[in-house]
Amino acid sequence: MTQKKITLFNFGHFDNDLLSEVGAVAGKEFDAVFTFRKEYVDLSEFFDSSRKQYNGNKLLAFVDQRAGFEQGKLIGLFSVDIFIPILTYIYGQAYLNGKSAIASAHRLSNERYGLARDEKVFLSRLIKEVNHELGHCYGLIHCHTPGCVMQSSTYVEDIDQKNMHFCDSCLLLVRNARDS
Repeated sequence: MTQKKITLFNFGHFDNDLLSEVGAVAGKEFDAVFTFRKEYVDLSEFFDSSRKQYNGNKLLAFVDQRAGFEQGKLIGLFSVDIFIPILTYIYGQAYLNGKSAIASAHRLSNERYGLARDEKVFLSRLIKEVNHELGHCYGLIHCHTPGCVMQSSTYVEDIDQKNMHFCDSCLLLVRNARDS
């Protein structure tokens, strides 16, 4: 079996060291070669002025268009607040068994909730969201095993209560999944 390939498209202003840490953990978790690309896009076409947020469905479709040119899976990392019409906000989104996912760092920092800045907490949350959304790309649905990264996250506290890693059942499924 060939090694999986995952490309993270950096659409935000994320430090290279932070991205390297995300890639190291995610690459190991998926047994994948993890690469990065800095991308620029005018986000105004994705902005919903009535909600003052960015449409996650449209962002995901945009990223998915780029995935057609990439091998393996692709995740777009954004720093803007995203939503889908049925939810007030989301941390990320993916096509189940698809090539593409998105994740947003907007609601992952402690400062957003009036708490002191904590880069370790922010990094942990970001890794969990990247792993979670990529898990969907590899066919995983939400898991009910306590601590599994595939548990659903409605609130940031939900993210904090889960691990960066898959439970044994989800790990077996993702390790046996293919890129295409």
